[in-house]
Amino acid sequence: MSDKDYWERHASKYDASVKWTLGKPLSRISDLCAEAVRGKQRVLEVAAGTGIVTSVIAKTCDSVVATDYAEAMVEVLARRIRDEGLDNVQSEQADIYALPYPDGEFDAVVAANVLHLVPDFPAAIDALRRVTKPGGKLVAPTFCHDQTRISWLASRLFAVTGFPSNRRFTLQSLRKALEDSGMRVNRAEVLPGLLPIGFVEGIFPADAANVVLCGKPSFPNSRSSMPASSFPVFTGNAVNGGRTFAQRESPLDIASSLFCAGIGPY
Repeated sequence: MSDKDYWERHASKYDASVKWTLGKPLSRISDLCAEAVRGKQRVLEVAAGTGIVTSVIAKTCDSVVATDYAEAMVEVLARRIRDEGLDNVQSEQADIYALPYPDGEFDAVVAANVLHLVPDFPAAIDALRRVTKPGGKLVAPTFCHDQTRISWLASRLFAVTGFPSNRRFTLQSLRKALEDSGMRVNRAEVLPGLLPIGFVEGIFPADAANVVLCGKPSFPNSRSSMPASSFPVFTGNAVNGGRTFAQRESPLDIASSLFCAGIGPY
């Protein structure tokens, strides 16, 4: 099953599953995103999902274009927009790598809990920078799977179930990846939870529009530093070294290594 298929299948139960399992920081994240885009005229939200963040940021800016690449997610998103009477929000199906908008169209872009999912991080940031005005803002709260011992373990257990993801950040590695991609970070903080969320906000400086990325940025974690190309991919059907993640690290192996051998991030 592809990542997109996963989200198509889980759209109808996404809100319930997220709020019960990972939802502790979500309310605060929505509030921070809303404050970050306050007073902006045109805001793009990518990977908007079912609109949990959309409905909050719409109250502090003039207009929002909320997008997701999964059709089922967009259907739920559109329903929420109608039910809440958000007449300044437009919902559209769009892929983060092929955003159908002119260069410099938006004053700010919100990319909530998606950067750990994208297969090609530099290309995703390039796509977001292209549609953002020079000096415009990127708001990128992101699950940080390797932030704590508990999140390190939970991330690997989720992976065995097929939960899609492509990289395990800490706040430090998330911030570095964004700075390496040309973003000037103005704010970075961790919001605690089963999977903590790293809230990172910054701007694309006008002179960053011509940045050419030379290879992928590094993603250091608490154990080592490695390029994104070698960062562990742990979608349910991803292959690492000829074996699936589930074959590489069973829940028993993970728990044993974490709690008995003391392996894991500090």
